[in-house]
Amino acid sequence: MRLSHSVAVAGAFACAAVLSGFAAGAAVTAIEDNSRRVVREALDARGIGWAELGTDGLQVFIAGTAPDEAARFAALSAAAQAVDAERVVDQTVVEEADAPAQPRFAIEILRNGEGVSLIGLVPASLDRDALLERIREVTGGAPVADMLETADYPAPETWAPALRHAVGALGQLPRSKISVSAERVAITAMADSAEDKRRVELDLAQGSPETVRLALDISAPRPVVAPFTLRFVIDERGARFDACTADTEAARTRILRAAGQAGMQDRAECILAMGVPSPRWAEAAERAIAALAELGAGSVTITDADIALRAAPGTGQARFDDVTGALDAALPEVFALDATLPEPEQGDPEAPRFVATRSPEGQVLLRGRVGSAQTRETAASLARARFSVDAVHVSARVAEGLPQGWSTRALLAVEALGHLDRGAVTVTPGSLDVRGVSGDKTAGSTIARLLTERLGGAAAYSLDVRYDEALDPVAQLPTPEECEARIAAAQSERKIGFEPGSARVDATGAEVLDRIAEILTECGEIRMEVAGHTDSQGRKSMNQQLSLERARTVLSELRERRVLTGALEAEGYGESAPIADNDTAEGREINRRIEFRLLRPAPEAEAEAQTALAPDAESDDSDPQADDGDAGRNADEQD
Repeated sequence: MRLSHSVAVAGAFACAAVLSGFAAGAAVTAIEDNSRRVVREALDARGIGWAELGTDGLQVFIAGTAPDEAARFAALSAAAQAVDAERVVDQTVVEEADAPAQPRFAIEILRNGEGVSLIGLVPASLDRDALLERIREVTGGAPVADMLETADYPAPETWAPALRHAVGALGQLPRSKISVSAERVAITAMADSAEDKRRVELDLAQGSPETVRLALDISAPRPVVAPFTLRFVIDERGARFDACTADTEAARTRILRAAGQAGMQDRAECILAMGVPSPRWAEAAERAIAALAELGAGSVTITDADIALRAAPGTGQARFDDVTGALDAALPEVFALDATLPEPEQGDPEAPRFVATRSPEGQVLLRGRVGSAQTRETAASLARARFSVDAVHVSARVAEGLPQGWSTRALLAVEALGHLDRGAVTVTPGSLDVRGVSGDKTAGSTIARLLTERLGGAAAYSLDVRYDEALDPVAQLPTPEECEARIAAAQSERKIGFEPGSARVDATGAEVLDRIAEILTECGEIRMEVAGHTDSQGRKSMNQQLSLERARTVLSELRERRVLTGALEAEGYGESAPIADNDTAEGREINRRIEFRLLRPAPEAEAEAQTALAPDAESDDSDPQADDGDAGRNADEQD
């Protein structure tokens, strides 16, 4: 009986212990559930959804990534108000803040007849005094208006070379607008002439730092032609201009109309230029051309205000007198007429000749008679300087009794031949005859001005210079639109590819770039944008940065292939310009691309540039700092 009682007591205690354990567990669970509930309600009331909760007895753990320190503090404060603050355990972290964006340093430099203006933002470390002194030095002491602001941030590595190149360019361009940034120097300017324009463009391109993109927009005014020349000829080949110059569009129209009425049927080139001796140039040209047409054959040459009319041999004396007399009376003031009626030509097979020829293969032969060994050597040296030493062959012989001025005309023949791609220039006692083909549309006019200036307007010479577009290096260049289309076609089957997660071109991309480099070399320098694009996978800021880096890599790859990239600009657009559906793998693959697009100035920009360059009225003149997980995911999904 006593044993049974003990067992019963023990059993009772055991049951009580088990029941107490269950009761305690239930109480703890209830406390934990209640703690989580009240803290969650407090967080939700403040819109704090990022925080995650955990409990262990009386302790409440708050975890998660707060967007900033203020959000983290707000979450802990809300929890401390819901339960005892000593029970709250902080396990939160704060999202790493993006580094403050560095400002974009840039300067706008404007130069005109009044001086130089500087506007923009520069690093605080820039030696402003040294910059202003350098500008005064290259501009010959021009006054400088300094309106620059500073920011205390480190200067990019390419800032200094870009600024040096811009200031150096400023010294060559009295009327210019130069925009400078660490990545790019854009120059809009006016040159004094077409030759000066080509020289400036070459100098600026050659001196441009490799790390800086150069964009040039150099314009040139109408050329100054001196002497201002027009030569119209009517002979067995028909009516034509050897040289045509006009001062205005209206004057050119009047002159060409007069030539058409005189029998010219082919389309003629007439240069618009400055340097006209009189505003009545077109009227004088009209009357001179009409007089020659009335005579039926011959030539009329207008050199500034001197008009030399040479009738064809055999023209009747009375007719010649009537026509030239009427012309002399009708010419505007300033213009003076010198009319010549040559004697009928007598053929002389023994007459001396000097002939300079250039073959289609580029070989130059000087043959015939010269007045002295010195003249022969001078002609040979002139030819070798214009062509090449190996291309020139001389078989001319020294002879006595040659007409006066023969040596001068022989050297002039060699100089005229330099404007032909192939042809011959023949000197005889009575004339100088130029026959040939050129890839320069203005070659005939250039030769006519040369001969007129050296021999005089009344001198007898003839020109038959034909333009051949196949020899014109400029005409053979593809148009910018054709270049853009050819580059797009090169990428239609295989596009420029990159290694996953990087801006390094892969093997396939290298092959495509080889072809694009060939196209750009054939096209010459044209203004284009190299645009990088991505799909919408990953963070927007990283997509933008990756697209820009890839566009810059393309420029670097093209430079390694000896392509001039001064007119090319790299831009990154990230995911902002899709051309396919980003919800499909195929669409994302299409959106990851490099595009070459022509850069055309907007009308507003052109007007602004003209305003900026016009002389005064009184003057003569993205954040890439993503965490490793995001970066890896973005790279895998993009490539």
